[in-house]
Parts: sequence; C-alpha cells; structure tokens
Amino acid sequence: MADNNKQHKYRQEIQQMMYVSGETGEPSVETTAMIEEIVRQQVIEMLRNCTELAVRRGSRSITINDLIFLIRDDAPKVSRLRTFLSWKDVRKSAKDSDDKNADGADIGVADDAGGGGGVMPGGPAVEEAAKKNKKAKVKLPWEPSSYYSQEVPERDDEEDEEEEEMNHITLQRLRKADERTKAMTREEYVTWSEYRQASFTYRKGKRFREWAGFGIVTDSKPSDDIVDILGFLTFEMVQTLTEEALKIKEQEDLWKERSGGEDLYKERNGGENPGTKKRKLTQGLFDPPSEGKTPVESRHIQEAFRRLQARPKKSRAMLNGTNLQQRTSLRLF
Repeated sequence: MADNNKQHKYRQEIQQMMYVSGETGEPSVETTAMIEEIVRQQVIEMLRNCTELAVRRGSRSITINDLIFLIRDDAPKVSRLRTFLSWKDVRKSAKDSDDKNADGADIGVADDAGGGGGVMPGGPAVEEAAKKNKKAKVKLPWEPSSYYSQEVPERDDEEDEEEEEMNHITLQRLRKADERTKAMTREEYVTWSEYRQASFTYRKGKRFREWAGFGIVTDSKPSDDIVDILGFLTFEMVQTLTEEALKIKEQEDLWKERSGGEDLYKERNGGENPGTKKRKLTQGLFDPPSEGKTPVESRHIQEAFRRLQARPKKSRAMLNGTNLQQRTSLRLF
C-alpha cells in the first residue's frame, strides 16, 4: 500500500480539479489513482508522438508546435491553449517592462527635480509599452497564413472564426461554472476559487518530470513552456474525465430512482414482487428522505474513459468494406 501511495503523487491535486469540475463529494483513493494513471498514459503518449514528430524533422528536441499539432483537430482546446500562451507572454512582457521601469525610476525622479520635461502620462513611452504588452496571437506553421511571407495587418475590431468559437466555448464554461457555484456558501466559493489554481506542474516541475517519464520516453530536456502546456492539458484531461463520469453517474442515479426497490427485490428473491404492480416514480410527502449524494466511483471513470476512446463514426465508416484493421492506439482527449 505504501508503494502504491508513492506511485500516485497527485491525489490532492486531482481531488481539487474534480471539485472544480462539479464533483463536490470526496472520491476514493481508487478513483483518484485511476484518473492519475489515465492522465499519465495520455502524457506519455503525447511525449512519444512528439518525439516521433521531432525525429521526422531531424531534431532531437520537441517543441510547442509538436504538442499543439497532436490536438489540432480539437479546435476549442487549441483556441484555449493559444489564449493561455498569449496571456503568458503578456505577463512575461509586463514583468520585464516593470523591471525596466523600476531600474529607470531614479533617473526619472532626478530629471523632474532638475526641472526637465519628464514623460507625460499617455505619451509615446506608455503607448509603446502598451503595444508590447498587447496579447499577441500564437501562429502555427500548418496554418494557411504561414505559407506567405507577407502578413495581412490585423484590425482591432476584427474577430476571426476561431475567436468566435473560443468565445462561445468560454461562455458555455462560464455558464457551467455559474451553475455549480450559485448555490455555494461564501466559504465554499472561496474553496472553489482556490482549487481552480490546482496544477500538476506549477512549482512541481521536478516531480512532474519524473512522473511523466522525461528522460525515458523522450531524451530531450523539456522547456518551461512545454511543461506549462502539459500542465494546462492535464487539467483539461481531469476535467473532461470528471464531467463525463458525472454524466454517467447522473444517468445511473436516474435509472435507479425510476426503478425504485423493484430491482433490489429481484436481486434478493430471484423473482418479481407480486405486491407491486406499478413502479414508484416520484417521492411522496411522507416517504423517508433519499440517500445522500455519493461521489463518482472508479467504474464511472472507467466507463467515461471507454466513451472518450470511442472512434468517431466517420473514421469507422471509412474502413467499411476494406481489410484494413481499425487503429487501436490510445486516443488523446
């Protein structure tokens, strides 16, 4: 049991991510261990595929584009990832400009004391800093715009289809978050807000590199950007698994509620109860209260993973009438 606990290093982080995703109960150790193993398999598969892409380019080191290329078919996730990278670059640029401003603060004070003309608020220096700190769009080499040497200037009031789709997905996520938090108390909401910062990688770089198999799966030394991207994607994986498992559990609870105690009677006595001719669908005024909400179990996670691994009908239909075997490799989600 001790070796098993050493192997699974992210129980607390997974619990927090599941809480943010809608699981308010406390999942078992078996459930969190299964989620961690699934996520680890996904990360190892991504690193293996990225290494193969790097070898095709004649390089030994993987890049950001290799990771994004693996999820290129999931447009909403790519959009969220590009936004994440853009704001990360903005924060880095803002921090660098603040450091430069702090270094030149003494010079500016001396100029003002000497009666010289200082930089007016809103002047060219401020506008230049604002342009540097503006969110830059992450460009990908397989996009049509990268085929040409000249770029079309972007307008501030123009939004492409990708941004519109990203905004739509963002609104859906905000709506789900609002539904999850509208009935929370102040203390619960503070906890929920803190748990949103849960990460596999933030201030855990060394632990994550050992856990993901860097140096075994891939020989290249990962950059900080690659580790941050994997941290972003692992959170998305846990969230996707949890949301799918909650849907499965909700369907199961609804079926149990509609079937009532009839199935329990059949299971114990091996036959149908002659005294019940009609199933009880609703709870009466004087009926005892139903059982409290139970957390997601490992079987729900397993079924959610099975559904997420199912191939689209389009890819299956393309192989009909052929002798080609369907791909059985791990599908990334």
